[in-house]
Amino acid sequence: MSFVRATRTTAVSIFKKRFYSNLVNIVEVGPRDGLQNEKKVAIPVKTKVELVDRLVKAGVTNVEAGSFMGGTADVLKGIDRQKGVHYAVLVPNKRGLDDLVALLDSHPSDVPLTDEVSVFTAATDAFNKANLNCTVKESLEKLGVVTRAALDRGLRVRGYVSVVIVCPYSGKVDYKRVREVAKELLDMGCYEVSLGDTVGQARPYQIGEMLEEVKKAVPVEKLAGHFHDTYGTGVANVLAALDHGVRTIDASVGGLGGCPYSPGATGNVATEDVLYALQGSQYQVAGTNNGTIDLKEMVDIGWWISSELARPSASRVGRAVRAKAERAKL
Repeated sequence: MSFVRATRTTAVSIFKKRFYSNLVNIVEVGPRDGLQNEKKVAIPVKTKVELVDRLVKAGVTNVEAGSFMGGTADVLKGIDRQKGVHYAVLVPNKRGLDDLVALLDSHPSDVPLTDEVSVFTAATDAFNKANLNCTVKESLEKLGVVTRAALDRGLRVRGYVSVVIVCPYSGKVDYKRVREVAKELLDMGCYEVSLGDTVGQARPYQIGEMLEEVKKAVPVEKLAGHFHDTYGTGVANVLAALDHGVRTIDASVGGLGGCPYSPGATGNVATEDVLYALQGSQYQVAGTNNGTIDLKEMVDIGWWISSELARPSASRVGRAVRAKAERAKL
């Protein structure tokens, strides 16, 4: 190989590495983590199905379709499933996984009802006892059984760690404990571990400190960020996570959600706000709508699902876009 050709090949490789290292994946958690924590209005299965289908049409490739309880089986059966899209389902325990497997067995298809499950624990015993009625160690033992069974069934498994910065019951979290829990989830077979600021109190510098500690034991490409926007720092924390090498971000259309075990916590960072923040930056959001996720469509979806909940969209970008459109009508 000539020097010129070798140099050109190396340059192309560096370009590809840089390009793909700045490709950001969005996991849309609105249909599960979002709606699950919206308690004021009962959401019909038909509306949940429409929400998932519209999100996928907007370009989303990984969407939490629900938790395996409360009508999620009907949602999975009603979705217009698309190849290449992951419709993840949270399974709270082995019984939930068994029920899901039974559903999959009764509905064989070229495009399965789902190919991915999510499992969750927390970084503190206090939060886990309030949420799961067990310690972190006990929950990890149970999740090990669930994860092995899911992997044996050919399902992808994604792990979640709640309260990675502040716990509403025990205060500031030890980042070393976050690191240990994340590593255990990865070691048991999770392809990715999402780190959650469940309370929504984190500041960007705290996200950076936590990630640097976790990265001592877990490759950053195996980590995702999950930030609630209680104190208005959700987008800033997303940018901090990206700055520290994370390339997968959980977000919720319309800023849906909250946390019943974290008093005062508001919804997840709005998908629309994340998309707007990254437009024109060095980062490219992955998606199937012209190679990305369409911001305008997401704004429309956010307003639609919020109206179904009888409230305005919590997305700042959604509200700004709506206000601009209303002014243009005058």
